[in-house]
Amino acid sequence: MTRFLGWSILCCAFSSVGAGQDSVEVRAGEIPWEGQKSVDTIRTVPQTAFRAGERLVFDVGYSFITAGEAVMSIPKMDTAFGRECYQVLFTVHSTPSFSWIYKVDDRYETILDKEGIFPWRFSQRIREGKYSRDYDAVLDQVNHVAITEGGTFPIPPYIQDVVSAFYFVRTMDFSSSRPGERTILYNFTKDTSYTLAVKFLGRQQIKVDAGTFRCVIVEPLIQEGGLFKSEGRVIIWLTDDERKIPVKVSTKVVVGSIDAELREYSGVAGPIRAKLE
Repeated sequence: MTRFLGWSILCCAFSSVGAGQDSVEVRAGEIPWEGQKSVDTIRTVPQTAFRAGERLVFDVGYSFITAGEAVMSIPKMDTAFGRECYQVLFTVHSTPSFSWIYKVDDRYETILDKEGIFPWRFSQRIREGKYSRDYDAVLDQVNHVAITEGGTFPIPPYIQDVVSAFYFVRTMDFSSSRPGERTILYNFTKDTSYTLAVKFLGRQQIKVDAGTFRCVIVEPLIQEGGLFKSEGRVIIWLTDDERKIPVKVSTKVVVGSIDAELREYSGVAGPIRAKLE
């Protein structure tokens, strides 16, 4: 019934599956980073947006129904390729009252480099109705290859996955951004790398169960296919401060609308200065 009850309502907005006019597939023979087989120095992205222990809980609403609960968390630190990393999890479960219509039990995990804010490993376990999908990728950021059960594929430096891209956007400084400005990221999905534009829309104050917040608004420019094809707008509200905590995600789809709103949070990296009450 809906991929949007899974990761897509919050972070598959940062996936380029079914890439739209602002996403460009990079094909073999057209690799702009070809020849860059290793990096001498891995980048450092200073950030105070998140830390281990953060837990964000969202109510996911389908039209006028609370259909599920989504949890974004960083349960612990991990290691990959000899580097210190965050273990980042995203889970979505349908509510008991909605499960009899359509049961959702999704889990996404990324092992995110602490200093560079890029992934080394990514996995997803999707269980939605009768649909299921398991997927694993090792993202070798030194030799610029992604390794999946489907093969080995070239990737650009500091490629993102659908989870890590969301956390990378949280590290961005929007203090001097103007409406319409865009930032380009690289994403890897299944077996292909894409470019993805993230557009800054402006600022707004919004109220959710977790409180009232001053927010920056961004829009990942994508176009989903199928029944839940986006009508061109997936809007994300982030707190307008150092944390850039996701407060709300909203989209319209062919058969209704879907919203995810922050209900509670804990373990954040510091004061949320954008919270008004």
